[in-house]
Parts: sequence; C-alpha cells; structure tokens
Amino acid sequence: MTGWSAGEIWFIIAALGLATYVIRFSFLGLIGDRALPEWLLRHLRYTPVAILPALVTPLVVWPATADGALSPPHLAGAVAAMGIGYWRKSPIWAVVAGMGAFLVVRAVM
Repeated sequence: MTGWSAGEIWFIIAALGLATYVIRFSFLGLIGDRALPEWLLRHLRYTPVAILPALVTPLVVWPATADGALSPPHLAGAVAAMGIGYWRKSPIWAVVAGMGAFLVVRAVM
C-alpha cells in the first residue's frame, strides 16, 4: 500500500506515543504540584480563545469542499460567529450562530 512495513508503522506509533507522554509529563509531572507564575497563568487564559480561530480560519479561507475557493456558506458562518461572539461575548452563542448561518446559506444555495 504505502511501502512501509508493519514494523515501521508500529515503531512510528510507539515513538509518537512516547513523545506525547514526554511532552505531557514535562508539564504535569515535573511542575504539576508547584504554583505557576502569574505571567504564565495570564497567558494560558488566552489559549482557548486562540485555538478556535486557529482551527477554523483555514477551513473558511481555503475550504476543501470548494476546491480552495471562497465559499459563501463558510464565509457567512464565520461572519455570523464573529459578530455574535463580539456582541454576546459567548463562544457557545458564536458557534451556534455560525452553524446556523452556514446551514441556512448552504440550504439556500
């Protein structure tokens, strides 16, 4: 199929599992019982706010379903989510509004 042997695939799976464990242990195991500095806690508060746009933006700008062209349903959903999110300050309402706008525009088109 891909030219990789079963042993190579299992080695890659094990190596990635070990790497994931080491990364998590470095944070939880080594400093898990200590208090984190205030500057780090302040920065970590913005992590969820940064992750959602980072995951969604490529799907809006280069949607695979439209062969990389701008898609009106994706764009409408993004604009609705940004507007409602800014207005209501609620990620749940932003996601619901974005999904609703996406589904309505997709149904109309």
